[in-house]
Amino acid sequence: MKINLKVWRQKNGNAAGKLVDYKLDNISPDMSFLEMFDVLNDELMHKGEEPVAFDHDCREGICGMCSMYINGRAHGPQTGATTCQLHMRSFADGDTIIVEPWRARAFPVIKDLMVDRSAFDRVVQSGGYVSVNTGSARDANETLIPRTIADEAMDAAQCIGCGACVAACKNASAMLFVAAKVSHLAVLPQGQAEASIRAERMVAQMDAEGFGACSFTGACSVECPKSISLDHIARLNREYLGAKITSEAV
Repeated sequence: MKINLKVWRQKNGNAAGKLVDYKLDNISPDMSFLEMFDVLNDELMHKGEEPVAFDHDCREGICGMCSMYINGRAHGPQTGATTCQLHMRSFADGDTIIVEPWRARAFPVIKDLMVDRSAFDRVVQSGGYVSVNTGSARDANETLIPRTIADEAMDAAQCIGCGACVAACKNASAMLFVAAKVSHLAVLPQGQAEASIRAERMVAQMDAEGFGACSFTGACSVECPKSISLDHIARLNREYLGAKITSEAV
């Protein structure tokens, strides 16, 4: 395959960026999208040029590190997949592919296609945890969880924190991410100790990080590589409202 690339190049967060054209020949359709970028970087380094900086780690759709905005879609044209799970057979010979970083005030560009997603870490640190007594491990069956509840919690817990929901939202909202982190604890008995403060603190931190308000378009769920449901945003709203009423009553 012959591929025409337009890749966002930016030296650092303070420098001006621009799209730079690259042409690649003999790209196998069985290559992953990141392997294609490995080929590009090999060619650039052989020419003595600066390679393209991009995030990656497990390359198995688990870690959430890969984050490319490909032809106007977070993670590219394949639904329910991360950038590392996208293969070149999703494109045609001679295609022009535009690759950009996540675009959000809360995700400042570090270099080229790499962005700083530490805002997500601070949101989780504000309330995405449970209280536990240290010591020996408790029996796994001590607290019985109905299968429907366990499945619902697992649906939310699949969130890998990649930030596609933010990149896809026209308001750069992190509501789906926060909802997933609140929801998978809210439905379990282990998460009840902090239930009265979790949603309130995490939403406050989300706002402090500069994420926008929910746009109600549902683009976040569509582009989420784990297809996390919008139902979790509804639960977040219920948890937040309950926390506000409780705190004001006290």
